[in-house]
Amino acid sequence: MSENNPIELIAVLLIFFGAIFCFLSSLGLIRLPDVYTRSHAASKGSTMGVLFTLVGTFVFFIIEGTFSIRLFLGIFFVFLTSPVASHVVVRSAYRSKVKLADVTVQDDLKAEMEEEGIETIEVQHK
Repeated sequence: MSENNPIELIAVLLIFFGAIFCFLSSLGLIRLPDVYTRSHAASKGSTMGVLFTLVGTFVFFIIEGTFSIRLFLGIFFVFLTSPVASHVVVRSAYRSKVKLADVTVQDDLKAEMEEEGIETIEVQHK
């Protein structure tokens, strides 16, 4: 890495921030209480982590004079598919009546599910 190129520093910082987001996402998977909050941590943290890492790598290769269509497509598909996949997993968990965490105070999906005639989960208030 040359000392005179600030764009290389930007690429390194993007990759570093990507690693931080992935680390925080893994902490969320360990520490959060139920499948809904864990899925939130996994989808948001890992999506941002992978995107920052791929964008940093993309910027680095652009500096070197190489345009990588694979990296560009990877960025596009991760940004497109990861949030959708997380939403589908959480929705199927809810429809399968996976219990909410005891600290949950609000269930916004309950009214819509009852309108469709689908049984819902009871939120236990403390």
